[in-house]
Amino acid sequence: MVSIYKPFMPENITEGINEILYSGQLAYGKYGREFEKTLSQFIGNPDVLTAATYNQALLMVLSILDLKPGDEIIASPVSCLASNQPFAVKNLSVKWIDVDPETSAMDVSQLRSLITKDTKAIFNNLFCGYAGELDEVYKIGKEFGIPVVDDCIEAFGTEYKGKKTGNTGADMTVFSFQTVRLPNTIDGGAIAFNNKAFFEKAKLVRDYGIERANFRLQNGEINPNCDISIEGYGATMSEINSYIGVKQMEEIEVLFAKQKANAKKWNSFFEDHADAKTLKINKNVNPNYWVYGVLAENKTEFLQQMKDKGFYATGVHINNNIYSVFQNDKDLPGVNEFMKKYVAIPSGWWVNL
Repeated sequence: MVSIYKPFMPENITEGINEILYSGQLAYGKYGREFEKTLSQFIGNPDVLTAATYNQALLMVLSILDLKPGDEIIASPVSCLASNQPFAVKNLSVKWIDVDPETSAMDVSQLRSLITKDTKAIFNNLFCGYAGELDEVYKIGKEFGIPVVDDCIEAFGTEYKGKKTGNTGADMTVFSFQTVRLPNTIDGGAIAFNNKAFFEKAKLVRDYGIERANFRLQNGEINPNCDISIEGYGATMSEINSYIGVKQMEEIEVLFAKQKANAKKWNSFFEDHADAKTLKINKNVNPNYWVYGVLAENKTEFLQQMKDKGFYATGVHINNNIYSVFQNDKDLPGVNEFMKKYVAIPSGWWVNL
């Protein structure tokens, strides 16, 4: 059975890890900075910070935006639970937006009508590496003075109008480098910024709110006059995780190329397939093909058909508006139709079609 996910790990990586283990420098350091530089070069954005986990990266975003309990945000429930659970942690008021059932993308035609004077942020999920009309989301955000966050938990390497996610115009873009992502740092995340003020604030939020240049006196003791004025986390990525990220980025282009080659073969396969059709892809979008998405008329039967062919197929996620923790089980027709039909099939670097 060809698996839907498979963790990638470069060969000959253990020597470098062992060197770090006994170097005396385990916390964020030279490899942390190198990984951030490599990510910046790949994305095309100089302002990138890594985090120890995707969860911490997203919590950092909520703190950077200074969101408080009860604050209103707009988000799609068609996403990984990890993308929405931090909203509950912060006790935010989530307004769910419907999706286009043919693409999984936020239904932008509804966005303006959901915005109120209390809306503090728009969270735009690029589900399973696919994207909608991003420029329109950014335009509406600017029109109302509301920050837009692209949630790219599954969309590192996806391109929009020739630019990679993290450099397409969102105020902030959040990435996951958890085990089944590319790159995979075992666990980790990153934020790319299109807002210098947010970038500078993030440096403090990632490190307990500490301004390191003033935190210690010349004798090494903590400076009592260095105030901590904002909330923060211990969210820096370790040297081992960063080193793994650096080594993975050396092979990232080859891995993405293999996934896209697999997707072309799936395109041909589904041209004449009566039981399922490929997701409608925006003409401006080049997905990373973390998975290959289709819409099946009979999802249960199709899942079994693919498994009988030796490919592990899955719905991946269920819509998060059903969970009581968000206190908003709004019925969304587009979400219902999409989730009823959506199936992901393997398209990763390990798949040989």
